[in-house]
Amino acid sequence: MKIDAVDFFYLSMPVVTDAGDGSQDALVVRLSAGGHIGWGECEASPLVSIAAYVCPMSHGACRPVADSVLGRSLASPADIALIAADLELNSMDLLQAAHTFSGIEMAMWDVLGRARGEPVWRMLGYKRAYPKTPYASMLFGDNPTDTLAAARGAVAAGFRAIKCGWGPFGRSTLAADADQLHAAREGLGPDGILLVDAGQIWRDDVEAAALRLPMLAEVKATWLEEPFLAHAYEEYGALSKRGSIALAGGEGAHNVFMARHLIDYGHPGFIQIDCGRIGGIGPAKQVADYAVAKGVNYVNHTFTSHLALSASIQPFAGLADHKICEYPISPKSVAVDLADSQILPDANGEIVLPYGPGLGIAASPEGMRPYLVDVEIRAKGRTLYTTPSLN
Repeated sequence: MKIDAVDFFYLSMPVVTDAGDGSQDALVVRLSAGGHIGWGECEASPLVSIAAYVCPMSHGACRPVADSVLGRSLASPADIALIAADLELNSMDLLQAAHTFSGIEMAMWDVLGRARGEPVWRMLGYKRAYPKTPYASMLFGDNPTDTLAAARGAVAAGFRAIKCGWGPFGRSTLAADADQLHAAREGLGPDGILLVDAGQIWRDDVEAAALRLPMLAEVKATWLEEPFLAHAYEEYGALSKRGSIALAGGEGAHNVFMARHLIDYGHPGFIQIDCGRIGGIGPAKQVADYAVAKGVNYVNHTFTSHLALSASIQPFAGLADHKICEYPISPKSVAVDLADSQILPDANGEIVLPYGPGLGIAASPEGMRPYLVDVEIRAKGRTLYTTPSLN
C-alpha cells in the first residue's frame, strides 16, 4: 500500500496560558494508506509543524516534509525506516522536520498495525506488553499547600508514584524549594515513588543544582529531572558525580544521536524519550535498545493525550524491568477529548497497553471538533494548507 494523504488538525483550548502545561493544544495527524487510517500526534508548536510539512523548498536539503512522505510505499517497518532516512537528508536544514515527522511516523505504525491486525509493540519485536507503573505527572503548586493537596489527590486516585515539576521550583530560595519537596513527600506518603522535574531551570549552573541534592535525598526522591538545558551534556555529567540522586532527561532529544550523547556524556539514571519529538516510535525503540545495553532505565515522556501515551509506551512495552511510566494525571480537556479511549490504571495501580491492532487507540473526530483551529497557509499567491475536514 502507498501513503495517499497526510492531514493535520491543530487543536487548542480557548485560552492558552504560559504555564508549563503541554496539554493546552495539540497537533493530530491522520494518515491514509491502502484504505486504512492511522493516527499520530506531534509534540511541538502546531502551526510551525504544519508549516514544515508544506513549506516551499529552499534548496535540496531544505525540502518540505511532504516530499519525503506522500506516495511512498508502506508495507513493512523497513519502509518506515527508509522514509525516515530520506527525510533526514531531504530536510536536514528544516529544524522542525523531526517534530512534524514524529506524528506522521506514529500514524504509519498505526496504519501498518491495523492492516496486519497486530499491535505496534509486536511489530517492534516484543512478545508481550508488560504492565507499567504510572506516575502521576503534575506541576508543583503555587505554594506547598497546593502541592500537598495535589499529591494527596493522586494517592486517592490510586497512584503509587508522582512527579512534581516546574512551577515555582528552583525560582526562589532553597528554603522555599525544600518546603515544596516536603509537601510533595507528605502528600505521597513515606513509601511512594517521588520524582522531581526542574524544567531546565538552572540552565548550565551545576552549583545551583547541586545545592538541592541534600534536600532531594532527605525526601527520598528517585530522580532529579532536567536540571539543565536539554543538550548541556557536560553539566549533566558533572552533577551526576555530585550526589546519590539519579538524573533524568532526554525529552529534548530530536534524534537518536542526541539521546545517545546524553547517556554517554551526561550519565543519567533514566533516559526519557518523547515519541512526538524524536522522530517517532522507531527512533525511540533504538534509544530503548541502547539504554538497555548501557544499563540506563528507559522512560516515556508524555504530557498530552492518551493517543500520544500509547505511542510513547510502545518502544519499551516489552521491557519487563523498565517499569516507570509517565502518566498525565490532569491534562486539559482537549487532550482528553481528542482520543477515542483512555489507558486507565487497573486494581494494582498499573497500566497495560491495548492489545488491539496498531496503537490500540484512535483519535475521535467528534471529540476534536470543538477545539479545531481554522488555519490557512499561503505563499507566492498559492494556498499551501487549509484545515482539512474531520469527516
